[in-house]
Amino acid sequence: MSDEPPLSSLGYIPLTEPAVSADDVPRTLTEWRRGWPVVAAAMLGAGFGPGLYQNLSSLFTPGLEATFGWSRGDIATAAGLALGSAIAAPLIGRAADRFGVRPVIIASMLLLGAAYLWLAGMGMNGGRAIWRYQLGVVLLVLALPGTSSLAYGKLIAARFVRGRGMALALGTSGLALATIIAAPLLGATIANFGWRAGFVVLAGGSALLALPLIMLSLRAVAMPARSDPRSTALPGTSAAAARRDRRFWIMVASAWLTNAATTGFVTQLVPIGLELGLRPPQAALLLTSFASSAIAGRLLVGWLVDRMRPQPVAAAFAILSAAAFVALAFAPSGLALLLVLVFLAGLMNGAENDLLPFFAARLFGLRAYAEIYGTAMPIALSGTAVGIIGFGRLHDLTGGYTGALTLGCGALLLAAMCFLILPDRAGDDGDSAAR
Repeated sequence: MSDEPPLSSLGYIPLTEPAVSADDVPRTLTEWRRGWPVVAAAMLGAGFGPGLYQNLSSLFTPGLEATFGWSRGDIATAAGLALGSAIAAPLIGRAADRFGVRPVIIASMLLLGAAYLWLAGMGMNGGRAIWRYQLGVVLLVLALPGTSSLAYGKLIAARFVRGRGMALALGTSGLALATIIAAPLLGATIANFGWRAGFVVLAGGSALLALPLIMLSLRAVAMPARSDPRSTALPGTSAAAARRDRRFWIMVASAWLTNAATTGFVTQLVPIGLELGLRPPQAALLLTSFASSAIAGRLLVGWLVDRMRPQPVAAAFAILSAAAFVALAFAPSGLALLLVLVFLAGLMNGAENDLLPFFAARLFGLRAYAEIYGTAMPIALSGTAVGIIGFGRLHDLTGGYTGALTLGCGALLLAAMCFLILPDRAGDDGDSAAR
């Protein structure tokens, strides 16, 4: 007998009922008993995916500057422009909806390893052109869908309803956990063996370690056959209908604004620490604080949205992170205070990685989840590009990070407003899209 949950359980949480009640505890436990291998696979995919390099890219910045003579703005601009390749995400999402997520996951992890090896080989023939770095980031971005909630979010949403928020939170927390562990290890590798060795380590981790473990985890879960008629009967709207729904655009706007602020921030975090008077090992600790806050943000938001209306929860996290951005703009001193402020600033980064897949499944269902999420991804990543380029270029223009941090605060406040005006219902007739 298949372990697949019945189709009636694959829809949305009814909006007129509490997300969790005492009667739902056995059902939640059943969900976890059947679905925990998918959550484990999602943690591995996120932890070893391109997001890990994004979070740790500032560790490579000094070496790239010294080797090639590129400025921080040059590096940030090249990486930001390369994010345009995320335009392929809707096509990858459509393929995942039609053919299944396993082929997408395998191809993405192998491409990821190849991208890191390309980056490790930059300049070995004497070339210094920055397009080589940009091409490497393009390959990383093309690998992103198969390591993100585009693939794993659909698997999780199909197996969790009452515990969906926490399951998504744990699945996406793999990135933050990997950042905490990898930051000091990768920093030491780069310090002792150079930045090329850092890229080689990332390549081995993704293709040789993570991919086999992911496949073992997914083998433990019954997957619907491609020809299974149930695969075409999943509840929810089509991708075209979702794109005509204003809730989709409000949801995506919140992700764009959050990414612009928090991703731009983390990619300059080590240089920010150095400019605030920290020594390099202390500045690297800021990455650990940011990653810790990402875990806390994911888990706390995941727990809360399973129990409360998610929109006000999301807005509160955005406002808290905005306040931390303001405080950092005033250039505080002292490692302890900086660790606290970076922790608070990173909470929304962690929350957003849970909220986007949560709202995509809650508002639009599973019928075309991967394509809908894939449509949102390049738009959200354009915010990431703006943040990466903006933080780097504003530093080059002004000689500091005050302007970028102030703009980041404004973006987070606008994101909070988006969450507060995001309706659950498609129209005024009282029917949710879930029904």
